[in-house]
Amino acid sequence: MPRHAVMQRSRTADVATWIGLLGFGIIFGLVKARRSDALDVALMIRFQAVRHATLARLMTLVSWPGFPPQSRIIPPIITAVLFLLRLRVEAAMQLLAWGTGGLSTILKSLMRRPRPVAGTDLRVIAAPLGGSSFPSGHVITYVGTYGWLAYVLHTIVRPTWPRRLVVGGLGAFVAFVGPSRIYQGHHWPTDVAASYFLGLTYVISLASIYRRLKAKSPSVASRLGR
Repeated sequence: MPRHAVMQRSRTADVATWIGLLGFGIIFGLVKARRSDALDVALMIRFQAVRHATLARLMTLVSWPGFPPQSRIIPPIITAVLFLLRLRVEAAMQLLAWGTGGLSTILKSLMRRPRPVAGTDLRVIAAPLGGSSFPSGHVITYVGTYGWLAYVLHTIVRPTWPRRLVVGGLGAFVAFVGPSRIYQGHHWPTDVAASYFLGLTYVISLASIYRRLKAKSPSVASRLGR
């Protein structure tokens, strides 16, 4: 790649990383100080007021891969497939991307925020939930696991339409999981927003490491520079 293009991408990634960290930090502070409670309740009531059978099924479907046991089976399968395709570096990075689940566990233990409770205005769908509410384990894990997979496929898949179809599908999958967590009553809106911010930062950081690791490989470097 031309040096100016590399520098421009690096600067863009740096800005996005700092925006993600700043966004997460602000929300973390507001939640910790209990300054977001009223806004969370208001937003959740408004969002859950939209009732439609098709929407409810979509929200359930999108959330399903994030619950155990499938949440502990699908990511390793993705890693194994990449490894069997001889994409060894990509497989290792995919495993690191799944590490957002561990990051979520650590943050939950620090925040210990209560989850939404069903009441007159709030609806909570029964599900195997664990840990505290902040951050959303579903969202941050999806951003890490499927967001990273989307980046890898965008990098290595050459045919335009298959690449756009698969990457677009994974992007939609990641985008919809946040609303699904609010709609089902399992997380507050700030849990979801913070998870998107932090997950984005995590994936951008992995992408930066990946590009450096693959910089000496001409075949991959040419695809990175499309």
